[in-house]
Amino acid sequence: MIDFRNYEAMTFDCYGTLIDWETGILSVLSELRRRHNLDATDHELLESYARAETHVQCGYYRRYREVLREVMKQVAQHYKLDVDGYDVDALVVSLPLWKPFPDTIDALHRLGGYFGLGVISNIDDDLFESTSRHLETPFDWVVTAEQAGAYKPAHRTFRHAWELMGVHPSRIVHVAQSRFHDIAPVMTMDGTTVWVDRRRDGTSHGATSPGDAEPNLTVPDLATLLSIVESQLGEPTREVEEKPFHI
Repeated sequence: MIDFRNYEAMTFDCYGTLIDWETGILSVLSELRRRHNLDATDHELLESYARAETHVQCGYYRRYREVLREVMKQVAQHYKLDVDGYDVDALVVSLPLWKPFPDTIDALHRLGGYFGLGVISNIDDDLFESTSRHLETPFDWVVTAEQAGAYKPAHRTFRHAWELMGVHPSRIVHVAQSRFHDIAPVMTMDGTTVWVDRRRDGTSHGATSPGDAEPNLTVPDLATLLSIVESQLGEPTREVEEKPFHI
């Protein structure tokens, strides 16, 4: 168990942790399945996405919208499809519509009464700005792959975030759904992590590459994390300031 009295900031992965990205991804890939009559389950579609995204992000840095276009091409190639221009852009068009998990907004608002809140995300600045409107949260820090010039699990992304925050890493808890992108690199950098195991059925790694890094704490959702924090810290000590999002 983490003693949350020892921390002053909490950072979050966004897509998969705060935003229900698998529902968003499937809204696009299931349409591809329907249009081309593919024999593929939801799990198989998500795993094809994960393989393609990891492969693209391991290469030279390119903006996330370009990553998504290349992912669509590689998923299509995996299923031996010819994909027209509309399909290639479908994930980029869809992403700003992806919605938070039901517990996200309330948990973020209440956690902001205890910690400075940040986001560390594999995303473009303008795409996150669209997402931020759904989150309704005044983040103290937002760090994107576009700013860092690298994608998690690269250590460079986390170092850039910690330098920007001006908070010692020993005073930051990082919360994420992906053991591959987030838990593993932060643990190897001697950071503190909470794994939000939203895919508790164990049948698939879904839209993220598999990983086996062990976090400091595992919770099934943000509501559970909030209840642990509240039980340890009692009444919130910070006033959450309503302010617009700015990169």
